[in-house]
Amino acid sequence: MDDEKLQAAVEAVLFAMGEAVELKKIAAAIGKSQEETKKILELYKSRCEQEDRGIRLIELEDSYQLCTKKEYYSCLTAVLSQPKKAVLTDVMMETLSIIAYRQPVTKAEIEKIRGVKCDHAVNKLIEYGLVQELGRLDAPGRPLLFGTTEEFLRDFGIDSRENLPEINPVLLEDFKEEAREEAGVKVEV
Repeated sequence: MDDEKLQAAVEAVLFAMGEAVELKKIAAAIGKSQEETKKILELYKSRCEQEDRGIRLIELEDSYQLCTKKEYYSCLTAVLSQPKKAVLTDVMMETLSIIAYRQPVTKAEIEKIRGVKCDHAVNKLIEYGLVQELGRLDAPGRPLLFGTTEEFLRDFGIDSRENLPEINPVLLEDFKEEAREEAGVKVEV
């Protein structure tokens, strides 16, 4: 690879990592010695400075990281200050409801209730800050236990987990009947 391709490879690695990467790891990634890699990094650094780019390369001890140039911070803060609105799908709402009412609960318990895998929904709920890992169940395999967060309480206007809205008994009976019909078995909650 020529120097430009090696610089592009370094840029790709640093961009994808999003944090400081040790020189030896960068060298291993591009298949060069640490000394050669350091020269490539210096070429890339000067290229970023010469070409009016929004990023710069910084060295932190023996690691390197891509960062935004100071003159573009106002652009970043304008984007970051915009509120992020999490969109909860029906699947995520159903999963969140199970976690809220059954916490602490394992993925296996959620999947037993829902009848389908819940990995994606649980991961998204964790990402949105509505669900968190509470520890591990003292059982074979030591599965993770999940529960709701303070963010969940704030977002849904609930002051405590004990004050979750009660399930309407009529609706609960309707849900049980639907489940019985779907599964062809007796359902007890």
